[in-house]
Amino acid sequence: MSPASELDRIAPHLALWHGYDPAVKAELYSTCVLTPRGAYLVDPIPLQSGALDELLGSGRVSGIIVTSSNHHRASAQFAEQFSIPVFARCQTFSDNMPRQFRKVADGDEICDGLLLSSIEGAAAGEIVLHYAPSGGTLIVGDALINFEPYGFTFLPAKYCSNEKEMRRSLRKLLRYKAERMLFAHGSPILSRASDRLRGLLGDSKGD
Repeated sequence: MSPASELDRIAPHLALWHGYDPAVKAELYSTCVLTPRGAYLVDPIPLQSGALDELLGSGRVSGIIVTSSNHHRASAQFAEQFSIPVFARCQTFSDNMPRQFRKVADGDEICDGLLLSSIEGAAAGEIVLHYAPSGGTLIVGDALINFEPYGFTFLPAKYCSNEKEMRRSLRKLLRYKAERMLFAHGSPILSRASDRLRGLLGDSKGD
């Protein structure tokens, strides 16, 4: 796919970029989390060099985070370009393991305040990230989406390995405070994300 040319800064420590991938016929979103230890690129798609320079400024990239086995995207290229590790669950790479692979698991802290929750029942290796500053942010792989015609909802059942297990697993996210929620597929929710999530999961209690 063609490199994205524009960034959306949604908080001092967060930026998004996105682009359409004709191979999968979908709009793909990527996130940059700026931390005191450097920038972490989540599910990155290609980004033009000028936009990348704008994103990083004088900072450095400390790692790539891949949220599911479906989101390899441009992770290998960025990892090689910056000589940085790729953080993911083992199931995310069944073959072609990145050279600098860092295995993560449920409850791990990638850096100060950047926590990981594993989600079962969606795609292999599915994770959700939580970053605490500025009211909190959840960064979701495939398990939750926010685009038309679906709106904010669960990954459709046909893409899940076990839909009921995924919905149960997502309830662990209620322990986090989150003002905003970002997605690998869909527009961000920029206010009262925890309330939106609680409402969605409340509707699925009986599943």
